[in-house]
Amino acid sequence: MTNKSFAYLVPQFPGQTHIFFWREIAALEAQGVTPVLYSTTVPPSGLISHRWSQEAMARTTYLASRNPALLMAILPRLPWGLILKEARRLPKDEAKTFLKDVIISSPAAEKLARDCKRRGITHIHAHSCGRAALIAALAHHAHGLSYSLTLHGPLQDYGVGQRFKWRGTAFVSVITRALLDLLPGQLGDALPKRLPLQPMGVDTSAFRRDAPYVPPVPGEPLRVFSCGRLNVVKGHQDLMQAVRLMIDRGQPVHLEIAGEDDAGGGGFHKELDTRIVELGLEDHVTLLGAISAEAVRDKLMSSHVFVLASWSEPLGVAYMEAMSCEVPTIGTDAGGVPELITSGEDGILVPPKNPEALAEVLMQLAADPEKAQLLAKTGRARVVADFDSSRGADMLVREIWNA
Repeated sequence: MTNKSFAYLVPQFPGQTHIFFWREIAALEAQGVTPVLYSTTVPPSGLISHRWSQEAMARTTYLASRNPALLMAILPRLPWGLILKEARRLPKDEAKTFLKDVIISSPAAEKLARDCKRRGITHIHAHSCGRAALIAALAHHAHGLSYSLTLHGPLQDYGVGQRFKWRGTAFVSVITRALLDLLPGQLGDALPKRLPLQPMGVDTSAFRRDAPYVPPVPGEPLRVFSCGRLNVVKGHQDLMQAVRLMIDRGQPVHLEIAGEDDAGGGGFHKELDTRIVELGLEDHVTLLGAISAEAVRDKLMSSHVFVLASWSEPLGVAYMEAMSCEVPTIGTDAGGVPELITSGEDGILVPPKNPEALAEVLMQLAADPEKAQLLAKTGRARVVADFDSSRGADMLVREIWNA
């Protein structure tokens, strides 16, 4: 491939959790590569929160379309034998869903392929194994474009038809060893030969302290910060319960949570508001909504400790940002988090869904400034060594052009 550009496809870009992609785009451009941005649809307005969001949207071509001309143009080109083979191996309800997804995604695939051909682009990378992956696969089969994917979480979270999505890929990058080890049993002969293991990362030059970390003073309020989508699996309700336990045991604490639900504030946000009142935490817990990366950094700089109490987390860029900013970090021993945090060395892990254990660890840190100081330093060292965002860009360049 001589043209140093490729299609960079991210669903609902730029959403509240998409700072990683923007960093990776910048790292690619620093290497002389031009990622041409595509997305499925514009995210809800409540999730558009970054300083760079408007610039990103102006650069992005959105593919969602109901244009019947696009659908009629691509239908004869689709590999119906492969599509129907995939449908036949699925349960009846899943087969119907898969075939419906193919029809819905086909106009977007035709639009993507036409735009890529106009720009001289021959490769698509989809940062998803959901509908974006199906769009890329259909564009591949109908127009001969090569494509690749990144798996960011458990395969079952990305819908049906995975064998079809994966079978034609040039490569698929996987963010954790835990996810990678499951794939042979899930996909069998649909696995590509190239499966680079590549964690997400952070810009450690941007997420760093301007002044030394100041640990908590025993007896004073503990400033706790959390950042993650407002969704039940992120465990914010467990963290709130831990705050209640701490207050009841005499430890003053204030918790701030950055993030919004997928409805832009009309979903789980309301349930958390209710829970705050039920627990009597109106003066102790603040929901900040979706905030910019710069605001996240500012909150980290003023916090004593970062906590994300997820029930299951594929890896966790939010943990990386906190560790990069030398903030002692508490996560859960679930999903791929142990591949990032070695408990007691560069952070602390607690069991998911366990407010009691979380409260205990937080109170221990509040009473042990030296431990907090040590975790701050070792956490930063861990991220700098293994989780800088430039590594993802390096992998894409290597796999697309140099394999």
